[in-house]
Amino acid sequence: MGVPRGRRTKSKQGHRRSHLGLKPPQLSKCPRCSAAIMPHRVCANCGYYRGRQVIDVLAKLTKKERKAKEKELAQPQETPKP
Repeated sequence: MGVPRGRRTKSKQGHRRSHLGLKPPQLSKCPRCSAAIMPHRVCANCGYYRGRQVIDVLAKLTKKERKAKEKELAQPQETPKP
Protein backbone atom coordinates (compact mmCIF):
# COMPACT_ATOMS: atom_id res chain seq x y z
CA MET A 1 0.00 0.00 0.00
CA GLY A 2 1.26 3.47 -0.89
CA VAL A 3 2.30 5.98 1.72
CA PRO A 4 0.88 9.51 1.39
CA ARG A 5 3.42 12.19 0.62
CA GLY A 6 4.21 14.89 3.18
CA ARG A 7 2.37 18.17 3.32
CA ARG A 8 3.44 20.79 0.76
CA THR A 9 4.26 24.13 2.34
CA LYS A 10 2.78 27.39 1.06
CA SER A 11 6.22 28.34 -0.21
CA LYS A 12 6.61 25.20 -2.36
CA GLN A 13 3.06 25.58 -3.59
CA GLY A 14 3.77 29.18 -4.60
CA HIS A 15 6.95 28.21 -6.44
CA ARG A 16 5.01 25.59 -8.39
CA ARG A 17 2.29 28.08 -9.33
CA SER A 18 4.66 30.91 -10.23
CA HIS A 19 4.02 30.47 -13.98
CA LEU A 20 0.24 30.36 -13.71
CA GLY A 21 -0.26 34.14 -13.41
CA LEU A 22 -2.04 36.07 -16.15
CA LYS A 23 0.08 38.23 -18.40
CA PRO A 24 -1.14 41.52 -19.89
CA PRO A 25 -2.08 41.30 -23.60
CA GLN A 26 0.65 42.38 -26.02
CA LEU A 27 -0.89 45.22 -28.01
CA SER A 28 0.41 46.72 -31.22
CA LYS A 29 -0.55 49.96 -32.95
CA CYS A 30 -2.81 50.06 -36.01
CA PRO A 31 -0.76 51.62 -38.83
CA ARG A 32 -3.81 53.38 -40.26
CA CYS A 33 -5.56 54.89 -37.22
CA SER A 34 -2.97 54.35 -34.42
CA ALA A 35 -5.46 52.51 -32.21
CA ALA A 36 -4.18 49.77 -29.89
CA ILE A 37 -5.03 46.33 -31.34
CA MET A 38 -4.13 42.71 -30.72
CA PRO A 39 -1.63 41.38 -33.28
CA HIS A 40 -3.05 39.56 -36.33
CA ARG A 41 -6.56 40.94 -35.73
CA VAL A 42 -8.76 43.35 -37.68
CA CYS A 43 -8.76 46.84 -36.20
CA ALA A 44 -12.16 47.43 -34.60
CA ASN A 45 -11.76 51.18 -34.96
CA CYS A 46 -11.16 51.46 -38.73
CA GLY A 47 -11.82 47.90 -40.05
CA TYR A 48 -8.47 47.49 -41.82
CA TYR A 49 -6.10 44.51 -41.72
CA ARG A 50 -2.74 44.41 -43.53
CA GLY A 51 -3.47 47.56 -45.51
CA ARG A 52 -6.89 46.68 -46.88
CA GLN A 53 -10.42 47.17 -45.60
CA VAL A 54 -11.89 43.93 -44.29
CA ILE A 55 -15.03 45.11 -42.50
CA ASP A 56 -17.13 48.23 -42.91
CA VAL A 57 -17.31 49.76 -39.44
CA LEU A 58 -19.65 52.52 -40.61
CA ALA A 59 -22.36 50.15 -41.89
CA LYS A 60 -24.12 49.52 -38.58
CA LEU A 61 -23.92 53.08 -37.23
CA THR A 62 -26.69 55.63 -37.23
CA LYS A 63 -26.36 58.69 -39.43
CA LYS A 64 -25.19 60.88 -36.54
CA GLU A 65 -22.65 58.30 -35.30
CA ARG A 66 -21.40 57.70 -38.86
CA LYS A 67 -20.70 61.39 -39.39
CA ALA A 68 -18.73 61.60 -36.13
CA LYS A 69 -16.77 58.41 -36.96
CA GLU A 70 -15.90 59.64 -40.47
CA LYS A 71 -14.64 62.89 -38.98
CA GLU A 72 -12.57 60.98 -36.42
CA LEU A 73 -11.01 58.71 -39.06
CA ALA A 74 -10.24 61.61 -41.41
CA GLN A 75 -7.84 63.35 -39.02
CA PRO A 76 -4.70 61.50 -37.84
CA GLN A 77 -4.43 60.86 -34.13
CA GLU A 78 -1.60 62.45 -32.22
CA THR A 79 0.40 60.28 -29.85
CA PRO A 80 1.48 61.87 -26.54
CA LYS A 81 5.23 62.24 -26.19
CA PRO A 82 6.78 60.94 -22.97
